[in-house]
Amino acid sequence: MDVQNLQKKYPQLITYLESNDYSESYISRFSRDIRRILHQAKLKGWKSYTDAYQAYVVTSKSSNYLREKRTIIGAIEKFEILGLYPHRCQRHQILRKSNYDLLSAEFKSLIDHYRESEKDRGKKGTTIYTESHNATTFLLGLHQKGMDSFNKITENAVLEMFFQNGRLCRSCSYKKNVAAVLKSCIPFFPKDTCARILSYLPALREKRKNIQYLNHEEVSRIKAVLTDSDSIIVLRDKAIGLLALYTGLRSCDISGLTLADIDWTNDLIRIRQQKTDIPLEIPLTTTVGNAIYDYVMLGRPRSGLPEVFLSLCTPQTRLQSSSLNNVATKIMSAAKIRVKAGDRKGLHIFRHYLATTLLGNGISQPVISRILGHSSHDSVNTYLSADFPHLKECALSVECFPLRKEVSL
Repeated sequence: MDVQNLQKKYPQLITYLESNDYSESYISRFSRDIRRILHQAKLKGWKSYTDAYQAYVVTSKSSNYLREKRTIIGAIEKFEILGLYPHRCQRHQILRKSNYDLLSAEFKSLIDHYRESEKDRGKKGTTIYTESHNATTFLLGLHQKGMDSFNKITENAVLEMFFQNGRLCRSCSYKKNVAAVLKSCIPFFPKDTCARILSYLPALREKRKNIQYLNHEEVSRIKAVLTDSDSIIVLRDKAIGLLALYTGLRSCDISGLTLADIDWTNDLIRIRQQKTDIPLEIPLTTTVGNAIYDYVMLGRPRSGLPEVFLSLCTPQTRLQSSSLNNVATKIMSAAKIRVKAGDRKGLHIFRHYLATTLLGNGISQPVISRILGHSSHDSVNTYLSADFPHLKECALSVECFPLRKEVSL
């Protein structure tokens, strides 16, 4: 917490809130908390914004009141430290020390080397984040066991990170991510340092769960909701739903779709996929094209942003891929399907529907991979469990196996 910095910058925050039509009561709450922090930080020796929040915890037991205070104080902290302004679509939390900050200097150097080397090699940023995050939690777990350097790490300690009470507590993908970080850092550390720890990692067999899929009745209801002019679904969400259903685009590519990516003259969508960084060209069908056009002309707020899909609240920003699952949930709720707890409701199920439909119609796997933008033809194997027309062809007859008389068919 830098009280002088907050004192200097907070008028900019208030001006931002006023210019973006935040309510007077909401702005006054920000002002009160800022004044309180500026006054009490010196009086009571507060060192962080967590101290400011804990002062409210002592005096109130209301969960709603404390949630509001976390949001406001968290927004003030992010503005003062990171220069980020509040956003209506986000619930701000008070910043905490990351797992990386808790690592020893030696372990931090491993993560630093990995991030820099993989960035130079051109690895996708999200992949670097996921792998380094898993490696960080792995190293932190060892650190908390008293092993703050590589030469202290033992095989038993590594195995304890994956097994608890004789049961596996980590996934195969977690192990692969940790291994990826260690492998990339082999050249940066003394001989056998990373190789020794790699040899301690257990051999795990990857498991795949059966994935819930959309049946014909559910698809019919979804299509009815998305094409009904009297539907409660807004134009933006209709366009997103139809785009996902008929093209199979990933959520990240839908949220990143720009107006320039749509070739209205040739009825094509051309993008560079965010997951694989591979160009993809898909046809723009009449149904999808009309839905996007209606949204852009009638529902999309006026904005200079290049992305097609924008947030509904002000100030308008590009719609984040994490918000698209909420869009899918709204669509399914309007269609009165998948309303039970545990039912799969994410937008990826639309992509799954397209893949299984193509498989059921006899389209070859390489063609489906190109349509879905897979970098490997084997990626289609995930969807084979719902390809019932062809799975039935693999069924074995039981005619050759005699049944006992007591067994009735």
